[in-house]
Amino acid sequence: MIFVNLPVTDLARSTAFYEAIGGTINPLFSNEQATAIVLSDAIYVMLLTHDFYRTFTKKDVIDAHRTSGVLLAISCDSKADVDAMIDKAVSAGGKGDPGPKQEFGELMYGRSFEDPDGHHWEPNWMAPQAIQGGAEALTKAEAPAGK
Repeated sequence: MIFVNLPVTDLARSTAFYEAIGGTINPLFSNEQATAIVLSDAIYVMLLTHDFYRTFTKKDVIDAHRTSGVLLAISCDSKADVDAMIDKAVSAGGKGDPGPKQEFGELMYGRSFEDPDGHHWEPNWMAPQAIQGGAEALTKAEAPAGK
């Protein structure tokens, strides 16, 4: 399992956003300082108020609208699922496609969105032959003209 801990400025707004893109709340690990969002059996997103987040680190909390600290890639089952996640994110108040689309022919497709706090997510789909071929398969794939 992985627990992605994200500092948020408005816990209720962020909780609603992640529910809107398909997450569910795990009430056992949620309170007025944090919400545990389940994205899959293996992926939890812990939304933490800034004050609570600071109890885990002495470093400054970044403003993810201005500074990139991490790109969070998440696998989808199809290209349509990638597009659907972007649509849900935008409808819920996120920003669609802050980064370039990733298109490698019929091998890989990815887009991106930012949550209300600017955290950058990259839903992507990869064909089985791309997974088996690794980075070499992707570097040999031609991106569509104009990319």
